[in-house]
Amino acid sequence: MDAFTTGLLQRIRATESDLTRARETGDDFLADVEQSELDDLHRLAAEHGVEVGAIRV
Repeated sequence: MDAFTTGLLQRIRATESDLTRARETGDDFLADVEQSELDDLHRLAAEHGVEVGAIRV
């Protein structure tokens, strides 16, 4: 796995964690921000042929 793929998957995992935390604490604004970031990361992964697999929230 190359550095780009590794970094992208790490960012996705971190963003998923942040999204979960925002939802658990009831921070709707932060949850929206994190969801938008996650959507962008998944789009970027798809554009570069990176298989994200079952790590989606």
